[in-house]
Amino acid sequence: MEMAVEGGGPQVHKKVMVAIDENECSYHALMWVLHNLKESIGNSPLVIFNAQPPPYRNNTFAASLGTARMYCPVSAGVDGDIKNMELSDLRIAIDKFQFFCVTAPEFINNVQEQNKKVSAALLEKAKSICSSQGVNAETISEVGDAQQAICDAVQKLNITLLILGDRGIGKIKRAFLGSVSNHCVNNAKCPVLVVKKSS
Repeated sequence: MEMAVEGGGPQVHKKVMVAIDENECSYHALMWVLHNLKESIGNSPLVIFNAQPPPYRNNTFAASLGTARMYCPVSAGVDGDIKNMELSDLRIAIDKFQFFCVTAPEFINNVQEQNKKVSAALLEKAKSICSSQGVNAETISEVGDAQQAICDAVQKLNITLLILGDRGIGKIKRAFLGSVSNHCVNNAKCPVLVVKKSS
């Protein structure tokens, strides 16, 4: 979306981007833009951005003992029945299972494909919302950590206004986990508007 700023001189167009994810707060931000900036949008496309998680993130998950045994049989380095295993041996078996899952190329490819499908669905939903409001939208998806991918896209696309939804994760979680909106407010090369959902 480009906003025309009128004054004594020529019109200056500002390119606006809304970053979305699967959280409803990002769709709230999109709806806020459509309701509050629609008149400024005109025929210029609103840029809708989604960051796909990188495939190499170390996302481990808990596995049942049966699943861990299936991928890392007890006979493969640990003797005896799984029910009679020492806790340390069981941890070794589960660690082998997690390492297999995290590093197996087929698993990584499956995760990448699933991330692409989710991203495409999120962007299609956002584009549909925009078209139902009579707004043309351009969708973009990049692979990478959301904080950095959004800031990189702002610079690459010459965005002049970035709009994000606020998840309201709280001060303690934000201190430990960080906040995408907080990172973008401090690092994006343009003004950032964080839209909070009213209680």
